[in-house]
Amino acid sequence: MSRMLVAACLSLFVVGAYAADPSCADRAAEKKLSGAAKNSFVKKCEKDACQATAADKKLHGAAKNSFVNKCVKDSTAKAG
Repeated sequence: MSRMLVAACLSLFVVGAYAADPSCADRAAEKKLSGAAKNSFVKKCEKDACQATAADKKLHGAAKNSFVNKCVKDSTAKAG
């Protein structure tokens, strides 16, 4: 019985964590954006997220630029 309770609590935590960080496309949909406005928003959102990750990794200069470019390219490939 206690194992089931622990499993239920953990599953709620995982679902809550996933829902707490929506993707850029989801956020654009929430704002009801479409066309060029949606594309611009998603591109900026992804770049901002990649720059935040680069800052967390304490990257600077060329290493930061390279990381951000690769990160944006990878996130665009996943979305498409």
